[in-house]
Amino acid sequence: MDMWTPFFRLMTELSARKWLSRAAGRLAGSSMSRRFIPRFARIYGIDPSEAELPLEQYPSLNAFFTRRLKPGLRPVDPDPDAATSPVDARITGIGFAQDGVLLNVKGQNYDVESLLNGSPRSVNYRNGFFFVLYLSPSDYHRIHSPVSGAIVEKEHVPGKVYPVNEFGLRHMKKTLSRNERVITYIRHDRGEAALVKVGAMNVSSIRYADTLGDRVEKGEELAMFEFGSTVVLLFEQGTFRARPDLMVNSRVRMGERLGILVDKHGAKQGR
Repeated sequence: MDMWTPFFRLMTELSARKWLSRAAGRLAGSSMSRRFIPRFARIYGIDPSEAELPLEQYPSLNAFFTRRLKPGLRPVDPDPDAATSPVDARITGIGFAQDGVLLNVKGQNYDVESLLNGSPRSVNYRNGFFFVLYLSPSDYHRIHSPVSGAIVEKEHVPGKVYPVNEFGLRHMKKTLSRNERVITYIRHDRGEAALVKVGAMNVSSIRYADTLGDRVEKGEELAMFEFGSTVVLLFEQGTFRARPDLMVNSRVRMGERLGILVDKHGAKQGR
């Protein structure tokens, strides 16, 4: 830790207030903000040709930030055994939980029960597999289902809005468990998966898709972040086998295979 870290930590603590985040959200949602869209795209290296609409047709910076992509740019792995990435992201944590703990996420350990706000469902993930997926400002910010199944529970957990970037995860205490979260539990053919959508500094909201029903298909839109954040994806113990080449700092895209669903005995899902 260098001499400036305590100072930046204090400044982050002071700025992690919902009213500041809401104010930033209002500005980004105003018509005045549309003039910043071209500059925002240049600064963050966003390819405008991937956006569903031309830049000038977005009414605000937030509308551009939550843009849809042109059809076909994020193909979803069609194999019914495959579980896919819910987002475009960089992996900042990956592995098996150990007795209810996610180990070494940017140097910190996270308790599954705290992450899931004390849910009785936490027991399903005590030794399950997890991904921590960080979305930078340049990423596509809609969140899609990694599996096909029934939505069995949704929960909103109020909290702080600390940054979830490198500094926030490494130097702020238990950011993923203290920030505002929206949790979705999906029951698929071989068990259960939980998507923990973690809010961040300058995030005005995490919103579910307007058309979301009680059942989702793999790749179907679940929600969106209004400004960058993180998804923690949990698979129930004994139901998932990860791709062996994935590791911390690997980049993944929405719809890309993360691994395969297996039954409790390690066999692939039946067709």
